[in-house]
Amino acid sequence: MWTIENDSIESISIGAGILGSGGGGNPYMGMLRAKEMIRKYGPVNVLSVNELSISDKIVCVGSIGAPTVGIEKIQGIESYYALRAIEKLLNFSATAVVSNEIGGSNSLEPIIPASISKIPIVDADGMGRAFPELQMKTFFVYGVPPVPMSIADDKGNVMIISQANDPKTVEDMARSITVQMGSVACYAFGPMDINQILNTAVLNTLTLSKNLGDIVRSSIKTNNNPIESILKVHSGKNLFEGKIVDLERKTIQGFTRGKVLIEGLSEYSGDRMEIEFQNENLIAKMNNTVVCLVPDLICIVDSEKGEPITTELLRYGFRVTVLGFPAPKHWTSEQGLKVVGPKAFGYDFDYSPLLFKELK
Repeated sequence: MWTIENDSIESISIGAGILGSGGGGNPYMGMLRAKEMIRKYGPVNVLSVNELSISDKIVCVGSIGAPTVGIEKIQGIESYYALRAIEKLLNFSATAVVSNEIGGSNSLEPIIPASISKIPIVDADGMGRAFPELQMKTFFVYGVPPVPMSIADDKGNVMIISQANDPKTVEDMARSITVQMGSVACYAFGPMDINQILNTAVLNTLTLSKNLGDIVRSSIKTNNNPIESILKVHSGKNLFEGKIVDLERKTIQGFTRGKVLIEGLSEYSGDRMEIEFQNENLIAKMNNTVVCLVPDLICIVDSEKGEPITTELLRYGFRVTVLGFPAPKHWTSEQGLKVVGPKAFGYDFDYSPLLFKELK
């Protein structure tokens, strides 16, 4: 067990911003909200799965909506409203919460209901990265029911989805509700027991986020190369380095969609990389050749500081490094690829694992 306080919140926001593959909500805004909760209600304990008991009732909470809206419409305690709605509906008390995804501000979202309710957070999540749609969770792929699900806005309005044929139907309904709530909301579902967490979650991801953030912050202070430091903590590849020269981005039906063009610098001078995104980065092409694609992680960071740059914060002129990380094993199975493989996003490609690619 370890405790989330102000300093660890800063590290988690950086590490989760990297793991989020450009999505999951703005990590800086998530950090500010989490710090405010800690200030008001106190620190939060983080439990490993080994510290859970058979009687635990664990609720997954998360944010849903367009990241571009999330930096303009600051969220409050929507996830707490959503948690309370599920507890009331099913007449139980949650003993812990868990993140829906370890990306961006969503990695920090459980801190809000956990701090208010004085319950711990489980060191795990349902993606091992960030994905744009609700059905794209390891929980659902490996058997956890997606309903009932509560969806709450900043005013305390709550909608309940009590029955649905499949997780994609839940996504479609929740997305429509979210648009009506202002394109940003929070949700909760569960409860899950220890066996469901063990069998379906990506474990120890909150700790990984903290470790990544710690090494980035340390590299900045000691003037070490942050990119090399990141790759020592989490095994992956440096895919590209350059300057953003073009950007297309718009909010459509509750998603931030677009693409960014990066012109190569240093050893990549003369090359170009294009990355397409739907909230999260989905596919990276260098000189029109695919070098990384979902479900592997495509992460854009500041070349000098190693800090993550999410899709809503991409800007012309930024000097960036593109990192690739292998997807958690949950996503590279046949079951996982049906939900989050390239074809699930409309690409006519078969998945090819990042670590077996020959890069420049």
